[in-house]
Amino acid sequence: MHGTIDLDQNLQQDARKRADAIPLEQFDPGNPDLFRSDTFWPYFDRLRREDPVHYCKDSMFGPYWSVTKYNDIMDIETNHAVFSSAATLGGITIRDIPSDLRRESFIAMDQPRHSAQRKTVAPMFTPTHLDQLAINIRQRSAECLDNLPKNDVFDWVDQVSIELTTQMLAVLFDFPWEDRRKLTRWSDIATTLPGPDGLVPTEEARQVELMECATYFARLWNERVQQPPKSDLLSMMAHSDATRDMDPKNFLGNLILLIVGGNDTTRNTLSGSLYALSKNPGQYRKLRDNPALIDSFVPEVIRWQTPLAHMRRTALEDVEFRGKQIRKGDKVVMWYVSGNRDEEVIDRPYEFIIDRARPRTHLSFGFGIHRCVGIRLAELQLKIIWEEILKRFDNIEVVGEPRRVYSSFVKGYETLPVRIAG
Repeated sequence: MHGTIDLDQNLQQDARKRADAIPLEQFDPGNPDLFRSDTFWPYFDRLRREDPVHYCKDSMFGPYWSVTKYNDIMDIETNHAVFSSAATLGGITIRDIPSDLRRESFIAMDQPRHSAQRKTVAPMFTPTHLDQLAINIRQRSAECLDNLPKNDVFDWVDQVSIELTTQMLAVLFDFPWEDRRKLTRWSDIATTLPGPDGLVPTEEARQVELMECATYFARLWNERVQQPPKSDLLSMMAHSDATRDMDPKNFLGNLILLIVGGNDTTRNTLSGSLYALSKNPGQYRKLRDNPALIDSFVPEVIRWQTPLAHMRRTALEDVEFRGKQIRKGDKVVMWYVSGNRDEEVIDRPYEFIIDRARPRTHLSFGFGIHRCVGIRLAELQLKIIWEEILKRFDNIEVVGEPRRVYSSFVKGYETLPVRIAG
């Protein structure tokens, strides 16, 4: 591992030199190549210092503003009168989808409709329901971990992170168990950037798979409508006034939101948690010696990983923000990944400290009305899985660098090679 870490440090030093040398007006922090190589950090460090509200006039995603400091992000996030999430204006990601392919979901929707649709799925995440889910999560985590190979290198992302979060998603939707990996695929397709080396070559191919998702779920939906209300997400939506008459685009929009939210973020934090501990062996020892620290370890991992790097808004009017003139229709990107490293708000933000005094000071779940509805479930999953890991394994060794997702939206891992001693 040491060779890899040295290589990693050289990469970061080179990235820092580059970021310091490029003129600010040429900065394009949303370039997915920077995220795939994990070399975006020095760009955001410099923006927070020198140009915290930065305009990029030319990128593969068109022109956009970057908001990089914690408190500035909070101000944009809570100013719904000026900064819109609406899918019709471009939604919540830096990438613009052609207007005829935009799909509303409650996260990509303004008030008052946003709250009505969000409330429909909120009962899934009440304390009583989470207590029931906890039993299920523990049982499945134990089974998954007990079946991992010993003394062999295997991919943690596929065998643990994807498997456990996909199982959870199948439970939440009451989705046919044998088809559960379709959910993983649709989640990846929903957020992927089409291209020759991508999961799909073109936007058309991406849309074909998303329509397969819509068709599959429409069949399940029709079954739920005929049945008495149950406690799965589809049944909740099928029997609620706010969501039972959604048009097909809104239906698929909400499905994708729940699939990505319920799977991608937890999946990447679960991979990130092991990677963070491997980079910080002193913290790993601390956790093994005192498993009660899981309670602060989990939110610290969520901050350190920041599974979604940004959210985007669109300006509804001309506005001056921190001395910059943002025009009506401009794309404004809130970089959570940068806010979570803001030295003015978070003490020693680059350090991974599992017993931080205030580990929940982070932006990974957003803030305000669009704050992630499944926060408690995500934290619960990570907590239980790590309780079960610590009961079983003294050490899980990361034996190589991860391969990262080509995306400046999903900050995730495609593979992470690990070994468990027998």
